[in-house]
Amino acid sequence: SSTYRSEGIEVTVKYSQGSWTGVLGTDVITMPKGLYGSYTINIATILESENFFLPGVKWHGILGLAYDALAKPSSSVETFFDSLVRQAKIPSIFSLQMCGAGLPVSGSGTNGGSLVLGGIEPSLYAGDIWYTPIKEEWYYQVEILKLEVGGQNLDLDCREYNADKAIVDSGTTLLRLPEKVFSAVVQAIARTSLIQEFSSGFWTGSQLACWDRTEKPWSLFPKLSIYLRDENSSRSFRISVLPQLYIQPILVIGDNLQCYRFGISSSTNALVIGATVMEGFYVIFDRARRRVGFAVSPCAEVDGSPVSQIEGPFTTADIASNCVSSLSFHEPALWIASYALMSLCGIILLVLIVLLLIPPRCQHRYTDNDVVNDESSLVRHRWK
Repeated sequence: SSTYRSEGIEVTVKYSQGSWTGVLGTDVITMPKGLYGSYTINIATILESENFFLPGVKWHGILGLAYDALAKPSSSVETFFDSLVRQAKIPSIFSLQMCGAGLPVSGSGTNGGSLVLGGIEPSLYAGDIWYTPIKEEWYYQVEILKLEVGGQNLDLDCREYNADKAIVDSGTTLLRLPEKVFSAVVQAIARTSLIQEFSSGFWTGSQLACWDRTEKPWSLFPKLSIYLRDENSSRSFRISVLPQLYIQPILVIGDNLQCYRFGISSSTNALVIGATVMEGFYVIFDRARRRVGFAVSPCAEVDGSPVSQIEGPFTTADIASNCVSSLSFHEPALWIASYALMSLCGIILLVLIVLLLIPPRCQHRYTDNDVVNDESSLVRHRWK
């Protein structure tokens, strides 16, 4: 790029899974449709990444669209979307249609899709848009009330679904569930599916399941539904994905076998509505009104049949008034606390080393009559 200018400042950004490090700079961008004009934005040249980009994927980079509390590496750096809102004077809202339902994960070419900056495009969705409030502005954190597998409620405490946060994130490939929720979902799918025996490696992601290419295994698995709190807190709505979205074709073996992966995984720190679910919907990130919207996407079809649904409203009378833990800490705050504790431990350790190296004023001369045990020998006899 002839307009790129390096600032020579090293920056690091960490996420719930993975991180990257690079050098900060600026560049000038233009939009070919809608947002006419040129805009100067911050950009980082990524030099190193850890557990972030998928292995073997020829990535081009990442367009971070989270809130600045998470997306920007320092308080002095303005994020891409915030720069665009300020310079182009567009509403603080963007929307995303991810297409690819039923298509091979490792396929070549593009599956299409649209990113709309500054608004909503009516042709990208069907029916009504259902909105859920953003609980906290870092990730797009929402409140999940319950999960159903094959129409059967998992009957977990609703706080389990939000441990320690529930977020909507297009940068996450799978639907990630807290470990307790994941185990319950796997057991429910295994119990309601038409497969009597199934390898545990399929559920954990270490093995693929293969069928003859003439077979469609999706009919063997149940529908998965996620209930979200409506803007009217006494109501909820549910987004549902059919197995065509979470049983994903990934590999063809020979002329006859098509192999699939399980598009759901366990997580230690969040429930993440990732691409596995988002491919079924047109998702609106309405930052101006602090809400996330879902509508059925016309491209979420396999063999001409829709593979996603939205239904509601439902009452929340039987659900707790708040399913989000009040003890919610931002990860950046945790990093600061961790570094502070590490520094304190380092200072204490340094003081102890100095005290050990300073000669004592009174030397006790060791004699054979002294009792030597494990505790006393650790310090007294190390310097003998």
